[in-house]
Amino acid sequence: MPPAPTYSRRALLKLATSTAVFAALRPMAALAADDTPPPFEIEFPQDPWQTVFVDSFGFSRSGGRRHQGNDLMAPKMTPVYAIASGRITSVEDGGIAGRRVIIDHGNGFESWYLHLNNDTPGTDDGRADWADTVMVYVAEGMPVAGGTQIAWVGDSGNAEWVGSHTHFELHWKGRAIDPYPYLKPAYDRARVHTPRTLDVI
Repeated sequence: MPPAPTYSRRALLKLATSTAVFAALRPMAALAADDTPPPFEIEFPQDPWQTVFVDSFGFSRSGGRRHQGNDLMAPKMTPVYAIASGRITSVEDGGIAGRRVIIDHGNGFESWYLHLNNDTPGTDDGRADWADTVMVYVAEGMPVAGGTQIAWVGDSGNAEWVGSHTHFELHWKGRAIDPYPYLKPAYDRARVHTPRTLDVI
């Protein structure tokens, strides 16, 4: 039987330290893996021929804020669609977000649609009836199918001077994540399947 190996005190200390570090990192690695959103294929929430957008997630905003979504620039009253099936959890107006709708899609995902229309059609009066903001069936607690129109693009909240658009956010497990990796493939698919309109912005 071969003799048991012997190690110097320095080697033993190094081994113990590296083992402790590895053991401490294992839960963090597991947490990081669990913190990765699962695949989620969405439908593009606006007419792809009327919408222009870039990945502006994380860009600086006034007051030290960071941009929590992507701005889908489009003419006022462009239809806004649910990106996937889910249940409407919020239809409200207030603050810099203006009029907004939030949909819970399950599996930790929520979609947020901000700066929806608040103007009487043909004006910039900020006094639109909610019938000019959301569809009549859009109400808190109601189910909605993916691709269903839920609202219209506007400039409510602090979007009044930057042009009409939907500030779109995608949340997973209660935090905003960059929606661009989900929006861009959906946009590309939509451009293949959506007839091109004449009045492209």
